[in-house]
Amino acid sequence: MYGWIFRTLPGPLWLRIITSVLLLAAAVLVLMDYVFPWLSQYNPLTDSTIGSNP
Repeated sequence: MYGWIFRTLPGPLWLRIITSVLLLAAAVLVLMDYVFPWLSQYNPLTDSTIGSNP
């Protein structure tokens, strides 16, 4: 899949490398800002019991 994306990008090699790094950074940004916070409300493992008094 990554090879297909890299071959499909237009331009010379240096432009494809820059474009693929920008695409990767955009994917990480979207995941960290929107997807993971939305998904954390459905994750039962985020409830911490450290520091709770019995």
